[in-house]
Amino acid sequence: MTKCSKTGCFWHAENSKNFHAEGKRLYLSAIATLTGTIIGAGILGIPYVIAKSGFWAGMLNILILGALILFVNLYLGEIILRTKGRHQLPGYAEKYLGKKGKILMVISSLIFLYGALTAYVLGEGEVLSFVFLGSTQFTLLFGLIFFIIMAVLVYFGLKTLERCEPIGLGIVSAIILLIFFFFLPKINWHNFSFMSSNPINWFMPYGVILFAFLALSALPEMREELAKNERMLKKAIIIGSVIPIILYILFTIAVYGFAGQATPEIATTALGKLPSALAIFTMFTAFFALGIALKEVFMFDFKIKHDKAFLLAMAPVLVLSLLIIIFNLLDFIKIISLIGSVAGGLAGILILLMLRKAKKEGERKPEYSIPLNWSLIIILAIIFVAGIVYQFVF
Repeated sequence: MTKCSKTGCFWHAENSKNFHAEGKRLYLSAIATLTGTIIGAGILGIPYVIAKSGFWAGMLNILILGALILFVNLYLGEIILRTKGRHQLPGYAEKYLGKKGKILMVISSLIFLYGALTAYVLGEGEVLSFVFLGSTQFTLLFGLIFFIIMAVLVYFGLKTLERCEPIGLGIVSAIILLIFFFFLPKINWHNFSFMSSNPINWFMPYGVILFAFLALSALPEMREELAKNERMLKKAIIIGSVIPIILYILFTIAVYGFAGQATPEIATTALGKLPSALAIFTMFTAFFALGIALKEVFMFDFKIKHDKAFLLAMAPVLVLSLLIIIFNLLDFIKIISLIGSVAGGLAGILILLMLRKAKKEGERKPEYSIPLNWSLIIILAIIFVAGIVYQFVF
């Protein structure tokens, strides 16, 4: 038996304690990165589209899509763990699907990332204008202020994200729970009995809810945060994907139960200025994570230097936001619904194709492996394709 002095044993115990504390911190940080990226502008549009479809149809959309995206996240996590080096989604697609796969993933990633960041600028500008001046008349001014602040933070990168993401997630979760318990006594339970008479409308929430669950670009960030602790990734993905499902359901019950058919596109404006703090924090944390992911697409997958990658990531967002706000080209719901259906559906299909190749051609043994369930994969593919078709037909 190995002996040690009291001082030596104490030193080893302290190091072991510090190691476990650091692992726990990284684990919580990874969960916060995923959940914080998921809970963005999408949550603000869910009650509105559910008001159009009917409550129970909307709940089915949340539960089914939330579960399916959980599996997609796990699939992508396995792909990442089977691959050496740092990449974003286009890099993984090129490795396992070739140049055509990379092009398709670039199209999907850019549609989602640019579209989501633009939606956040629009949404945040509208909410801030409502909170500070009582109307949405000054959306452009507040949107520009928000963009400038976030662009500065995105420039400084992942270390800033690691410090802010858990705090932001804690604030967002606390606000959602406060909204739920505060408005619970004010709910009109008759609102939940409404169901659209047109079955086509039952699928109306699809694009917005899919958008609200998408955070595929956060998975490479999670692996980076969990460097040398990759065994924690599977559990972090599961917990980070389930938390939003619960919070979305609670938020929808509170808002739709209170406002019913009068639910506005940005739901918190129906609740007043103080609850609108939720919108401010959700779009803050989500813009942060997605902005960094977009910058790293150019840095890691296109080998572009940091400053130029930053400009390529942020400049189009600024231009798109100005054009949409000034010329009133699209509304908030249309933007996120289109992005969710098209970009999310295309990325989901590509990830399913990548998984099969990664299991055969991966460079390293992953810390976890999800069995190829062809029934589930076929169902996922059908849902993604049908969602894209629905967006353009109806």
